[in-house]
Amino acid sequence: MSKYLIPFNKAYISGLENEYMATAIANSHISGEGPFTHQCHSLLENLLGVHKVLLTTSCTHALELAAILINIQPGDEVIIPSFTFVSTVNAFVLRGAKPKFIDIRSDTLNLNEKLLENIITHQTKAIVPVHYAGVGCEMDKILEIANSYQISVIEDNAHGLFGRYEGKYLGTFGSLATQSFHETKNITCGEGGALIVNRPDLVERAEIIREKGTNRSRYFRGQIDKYSWVDIGSSYLPSDILAAFLLAQLEARHEIQHKRRIIWNYYYQHLVSWAEENLIQLPFVPDYCDQSYHMFYLIFPSPEYRKTMIEHLAKNGILSVFHYTPLHTSRMGVRFGGKIGDCPVTEQISERLLRLPFYTSLSHDDQDKVIDKILNFNMQL
Repeated sequence: MSKYLIPFNKAYISGLENEYMATAIANSHISGEGPFTHQCHSLLENLLGVHKVLLTTSCTHALELAAILINIQPGDEVIIPSFTFVSTVNAFVLRGAKPKFIDIRSDTLNLNEKLLENIITHQTKAIVPVHYAGVGCEMDKILEIANSYQISVIEDNAHGLFGRYEGKYLGTFGSLATQSFHETKNITCGEGGALIVNRPDLVERAEIIREKGTNRSRYFRGQIDKYSWVDIGSSYLPSDILAAFLLAQLEARHEIQHKRRIIWNYYYQHLVSWAEENLIQLPFVPDYCDQSYHMFYLIFPSPEYRKTMIEHLAKNGILSVFHYTPLHTSRMGVRFGGKIGDCPVTEQISERLLRLPFYTSLSHDDQDKVIDKILNFNMQL
């Protein structure tokens, strides 16, 4: 049992997950590409208005699938923010690409689009914007630059399902996009992800790669009389039991997003004055972005301030966490040429950012306890 009275994260159960999973078992189709998988595909395709959605076993695998799909080859360069999870870069490094780490903006913590053209070379094959905290990157400018250099854009939208940029859903801008349904995400099935295919010409090959390099999907649609090995690929299909769980979550999306919006706004309203007085940065959401309400964070004036706050909250039974450490200064990042000073904003933010407990079932009472301990901590300084 956890020593924390208020955890950092807790998976939310909307109500129909057990019923749908029991139905999947009763259907005797618990492997991939079952009825619940197809329902998830259709629901997301219709909601997002995209050509194809393919569930995967994780967002990591969706990124790997994307890297194969755009034919990443050894020597290709891929522009990736240093401030992201390691899966974003691993997917391309596994195909032999060299990551070119780019710094982030100090307001949204997204890829700094103003730095893009400075690091594009003839070897640049893709740009991977990460919509941090479900707040959209500057997609108009990113696409303008990418199109002028004929570079693919793959959105890492692990945080941003149902978030919007200029009224358009995140994950619908690039040629491809990836989603996460990990336990820590708004909509979850424990472990899971999805590849969003926005280019019709990539749909058939995406299905093949996802099905171990076979044209099995065409066979099951009755388009061919047998299937065989036609391309490289791997096994990226999640169990239909997981898809059943996910469908219940997707159907409860309005309830989930409504609850999370209330929690996010409650934190902001009760901490904004304290933050201003203590030179602490709260999340910034531009007017033209509709966020996904994935997280709430504080950026402290110094690493020491953050460390003391984490310890203070922990002593009071509250688990808070920091987020990404810079990829460019990690052991692997240095192997690819990264060094301290390459991404100064990333280096500064990563030492000072603190994520507060944030989950769909977080009660006002528990949220008040978190807020109270933060405000009291300020009085003790």
